[in-house]
Amino acid sequence: MNTAAPVLSRRDFTKTTLLAGAAAAAGPLVQAADSPRRIRTGVIGCGSVSNAYLPVLTKSPFVEVVSLCDIKPERAKRQAERFKVANTYPNIDAMLKGVPFDFLVVLTDMQVHEEINRRGIQAGKHVWSEKPIANTLAVGQEFLRMARAKGVRLWGAPITVQSPQFAFMARQLQAGALGRVAAAHAFYGHEGPSWSAFFYEKLGGSMPDLAVYNFTSLTGLLGPVKRVTAMLSIVTPERTVDDKGRIKVAEEDNAMVLMDHGNGVISHVQSGFNYFNPHGHEGRNETRHTIQVIGSKGYMGLVGYDWEPLGVDLATMDQPALKRHQTDAQGYIWQQGAALAAECLATGKELLVTPEQALHVLEIITAARESAATGRRVDLQSTFKWPVV
Repeated sequence: MNTAAPVLSRRDFTKTTLLAGAAAAAGPLVQAADSPRRIRTGVIGCGSVSNAYLPVLTKSPFVEVVSLCDIKPERAKRQAERFKVANTYPNIDAMLKGVPFDFLVVLTDMQVHEEINRRGIQAGKHVWSEKPIANTLAVGQEFLRMARAKGVRLWGAPITVQSPQFAFMARQLQAGALGRVAAAHAFYGHEGPSWSAFFYEKLGGSMPDLAVYNFTSLTGLLGPVKRVTAMLSIVTPERTVDDKGRIKVAEEDNAMVLMDHGNGVISHVQSGFNYFNPHGHEGRNETRHTIQVIGSKGYMGLVGYDWEPLGVDLATMDQPALKRHQTDAQGYIWQQGAALAAECLATGKELLVTPEQALHVLEIITAARESAATGRRVDLQSTFKWPVV
């Protein structure tokens, strides 16, 4: 850590680096004479999500992407040519034995995140994982213990708590603008991905793919969850996908999850792969309030999805007409998580994103599945530092 660097709050750091990262993603970067430390990075998983991550990583002044890996070697080679990365590998074993690197970015099918993250930590690599970090809370907590013993860092997507819209909502709640908070609702859904079967296979489903964003935002705003009750279903039992043709759906494509945050606060998340959206799969230009928070003296609605928010509408007893706030993204883009983590490694500064919150969200998902299977309310064991500021 550079002890001579100015001390910034985590929120100020996020704002500053997101602005720099957005500028970097927009075009070539001119580096100063005292160029920052660059973290040698390997990326595993060169499918669809790599098209979002690699443009940001390869333009970050804190990242040197030295290798790409994919079990379909032609995908790694194609991305290596596109992004001018020197080394490609067909599997994690070859990657770990290949050109040295310090930071592993995991963008594979979600079912294999757990095994790859384990291998990365065991090999002494810092790890950024797309959601989820692991398949169970117990394994995720084991990873955290392993990482600390190895002296490496572990982070997991998503980064919704980094947005300026989240910051605005959190400030209003902490200031008591809504009075006594009672309830919140969030939703995220579309008609379902068609390019891969893993979304519908065991350990896939709409919760770890979609509801995970809302779980992260609502726990960030309202605090850790004490207990969960859920109903899950499969609306479309068979799907046709690009990589495997006709498949049977094994995990929920429709979820309703009720969460008790304690102190009387209850929230609800719905997600699914059967939601028509006129804005398409990505939901850009979504103008509905996809997150709503209601209190005794006010109402607050997030405009657009929390991974790409457009603003916050607020109404209170003192100002009952809805007024829109925080329409400026201030450089926030959801694709920047791994690049921001690399900046943390290079500078010693910290993110608002923590592995503890990611693991708490994972426990919400597994508890929801247990609740749906048993018909019982399920108590949670994990927690994280809150409020997120």
